Amino acid sequence: MSILWYITCLLLLHFCTPGFSMHDGIVDGKVSVPHSRPYMVYIRDKLTKISCGGFLVKEDYVMTAAHCKHNHLMVYLGVDNTNILPDGIEVKPIPHENFTMKRPDHDIMLLKLKSPATLNETVNTITLPKTENEEISKHCMVMGWGWQDYNNMSPSNVLKEANVTLIDSENCGTADTLCTEGSTGPAQGDSGGPLVCGGVVQGIVSFNKNSINGDKLAVYTHISHYLPWIKDNMKPLQQRQYETWKGKLDKIM
Repeated sequence: MSILWYITCLLLLHFCTPGFSMHDGIVDGKVSVPHSRPYMVYIRDKLTKISCGGFLVKEDYVMTAAHCKHNHLMVYLGVDNTNILPDGIEVKPIPHENFTMKRPDHDIMLLKLKSPATLNETVNTITLPKTENEEISKHCMVMGWGWQDYNNMSPSNVLKEANVTLIDSENCGTADTLCTEGSTGPAQGDSGGPLVCGGVVQGIVSFNKNSINGDKLAVYTHISHYLPWIKDNMKPLQQRQYETWKGKLDKIM
């Protein structure tokens, strides 16, 4: 598994578009109503132009996939058409400390915005899961600016979305992943985007693989399994420093 994951990552870097499907873009998707998904974030490295999706979870935090980490990331809020981008915002990447490009585990990252977003009708946050074991609607939606054509590198300039259905977890893989099956779903350039179920973001677009019967599985990082990590890393810096100092002091005493 780790060797195949590593080869896939190398291929994706070669094509200069993150995402884990070598097939169509949001297959069977439709163009989103402009600005109807105000939490969607377009992420791009300002030097290499490699792009990913992401979503706003707090005024100063975007969530995306850890494999989308690059050295000069910028985020663009309130985007519909990527040909007309607003001013980008610089970020500090916070990938999960256990993520490695050799394995697909822990594919989650926070981006700390250097200037907080102003929330309005076109820029807003999406709701995170409340508990690890909360029930998830099987009827979900995935969206992004990824590839649209099977044979050509053709990212969509406008945001597209598609309805997808979750499959049973035992047919998916590890406990920290969710899966949808079939030709409909995310492709290259959609990595880091949200899997939205019942108005709550439950997953992060991570990679694709083949199921036992040969069908394509889209795999998503299961966000609720990382709620403690998310909470800890979105605490204000002073609070984290205080808790670190207090923990060391408690050990001494």
